[in-house]
Amino acid sequence: MQTWLESQFSLAGKKALVTGASKGIGAAIAEAFAHAGADLVLVGRSPDSLDQTRTSIEKIGRKVELLICDLSSSDQIVKAFADVQALHVDIVVNNAGTISRAPAAQTTLHDWNRIIETNLNSVFLISQACGRAMLERKSGAIINIASLLSFQGGINVPAYTASKHAVAGVTKALANEWASQGVTVNAIAPGYIETDNTEALRNDPDRNALILARIPTGRWGSTDDIASVAVFLASPAARYINGEVLTVDGGWMGR
Repeated sequence: MQTWLESQFSLAGKKALVTGASKGIGAAIAEAFAHAGADLVLVGRSPDSLDQTRTSIEKIGRKVELLICDLSSSDQIVKAFADVQALHVDIVVNNAGTISRAPAAQTTLHDWNRIIETNLNSVFLISQACGRAMLERKSGAIINIASLLSFQGGINVPAYTASKHAVAGVTKALANEWASQGVTVNAIAPGYIETDNTEALRNDPDRNALILARIPTGRWGSTDDIASVAVFLASPAARYINGEVLTVDGGWMGR
């Protein structure tokens, strides 16, 4: 029998949908949810890209479903989530994202639209589809992955910055509408995390030193640092947290 404390952080009996679950933060969150007792729906472009995460979750002993969808296409998202009631997900993590680096004056409309589609439109469309079912059941948790660039401007990433500012806004807007109906909507803003996307920065001695100098904790974050917070926000322990954009950055924003 679970203790009271264990029950507060348990996801037993829940089903969680995670986008961008093939690697990095998304894979870590999916595996952490499985350890907490949840079954998973993994969303990605192809079954092959999700194989490693699926295998890891099955080894933990949880059930896994795959939902194949290109999240840069609003049309594909609408089709994939047309029968969202059949999925019956209790938790949604909108993690998938992309970035392109170029000065604002040279940013193409194609790149701008691709990033906005993936990082923002997918968040809203998936939250909207799954949220409708959650509202009918009067329960659910949605967790969006924001960024430090939800608060800062960055350099040479105008579309990414715009999308992540908007993710913070959408998180608060949905929370305002849905909190009274039993649905929590929050976001996590990761700091500098050890993933494939940051490998070039970590391998650059000068940039690496500058970044570490600003992080009070004195280290890069791990994907597990983000995954553990996601488990908390999805759990009963966080039932009175809503509309929050929680920075997990080793103290970067407080510096």
